[in-house]
Amino acid sequence: MSEAIRFLPPRQAVLSRRAAIVADLADLLPEDCLVHEARELVPFETDAFISYRRLPLAVALPRTTAQVAAVMKYCHRYGIPVVPRGAGTSLSGGAIPQEDAIVLGLSKMSRILEVDYANRTATVQAGVTNLSISETVGIDGFFYAPDPSSQLACTIGGNIGMNSGGAHCLKYGVTTNNLLGVRMVLVDGTVIELGGKHLDAAGYDLLGLVCGSEGQLGIVTEATVRLIAKPEGARPVLFGFETSEEAGACVADIIGSGIIPVAIEFMDKPAIEICEAFAQAGYPLDVGALLIVEVEGSDAEMDAMLASIVEIARRHGVKTVRESQSAAEAALIWKGRKSAFGATGRIADYICMDGTVPLGKLPYVLNKTAEIVERFGLRVANVFHAGDGNMHPLILFNANDPADAAKAEEAGNEILKLCVDAGGCLTGEHGVGIEKRDLMRHQYSDADLAQQMAVRSAFDEGWILNPSKVFPLEGRA
Repeated sequence: MSEAIRFLPPRQAVLSRRAAIVADLADLLPEDCLVHEARELVPFETDAFISYRRLPLAVALPRTTAQVAAVMKYCHRYGIPVVPRGAGTSLSGGAIPQEDAIVLGLSKMSRILEVDYANRTATVQAGVTNLSISETVGIDGFFYAPDPSSQLACTIGGNIGMNSGGAHCLKYGVTTNNLLGVRMVLVDGTVIELGGKHLDAAGYDLLGLVCGSEGQLGIVTEATVRLIAKPEGARPVLFGFETSEEAGACVADIIGSGIIPVAIEFMDKPAIEICEAFAQAGYPLDVGALLIVEVEGSDAEMDAMLASIVEIARRHGVKTVRESQSAAEAALIWKGRKSAFGATGRIADYICMDGTVPLGKLPYVLNKTAEIVERFGLRVANVFHAGDGNMHPLILFNANDPADAAKAEEAGNEILKLCVDAGGCLTGEHGVGIEKRDLMRHQYSDADLAQQMAVRSAFDEGWILNPSKVFPLEGRA
């Protein structure tokens, strides 16, 4: 399995100069900002897509934008590949390095630089964790909306690279909807500013281009993000159904009716059992599928919205409706959902897929997903952001069995193709990385890919930024 996805061959001209490169980087960075001993490089050899790993040439851990610029200027001059890295929580292999690459990690750039309540913005360094923003401003009645399951660890720089989402993005949008500006270092070390605190910027929407570019257009070192006032109240409710098809159809009807809750999360029976055993959140165990629907506002607003949602759910045979009765109970409900990936890791190895489908196709895609996984003799647990059709089937397998691992990867590829064929796309929030790189031709024509690669080349003509990722290796200029 470790050789199933190819990497570009290492640049021999770079490998032959390794000692000189390390010495030069030592002149550019403080001693504690450079890692180059083999045993110290091991923590950087992979990310959360652990099936693949490569030791990098060295790891740079700058503290300032100026240090990032100095490293990029040097690497650009000598054609040394650079792999940006946040917290390493990428599930698509976006931060996996190569033997000839410098990993440029931003974990030391972890300060919140400014909180501006008058403009409802926060300016932070790229290494700030997602959750720390909400923790900082929460006491004053604000929060940062995108909330990936890994929000305790994942960083804003990584969120920008992958355009990350989360459970509450049904109402508030993903990273690109909450990002106002960035400071970014280009491949040659030039520092630019895109966007800012103002509502919109003149000229091309380069900020929208950068968000989701997976570290291939430049290195974001600072970001200005939108802060949102906390709602008057919020209430998660559990809806249990006999089948996944009924739950999926209910989701489509809720959104189709014009109701937009703050979140609609889906779990099938295996996921319910896994998460309940871990979090003891009170999930019903006698149902085949579960929706976590959260509404917010005043008590009257929440009551009215829930009444409409319950009426729709009854048309789809809902078996259980259980409202949270306290803040502690609500926290437990979300603890179970947010812990789904970690809880699943307690019982089996798994690959977490990330395809998006039109809501009307959810029942069909869920059925076909089960058929695909069963055909490969594997198991699957489905837990995902149902309100926006962002599926996350967890394909369970034995990582110590190469044949089992290969089957899991092949099943995952078939599921992603299914999502595209159903009118969806390869990724909702995890990015392409190396995982989906060779499936890009299933989503895009040669002309589509050529245009995207032309834009990438305009920023990085030598393709030294995250070079093995996103685009198929064949067909590159």
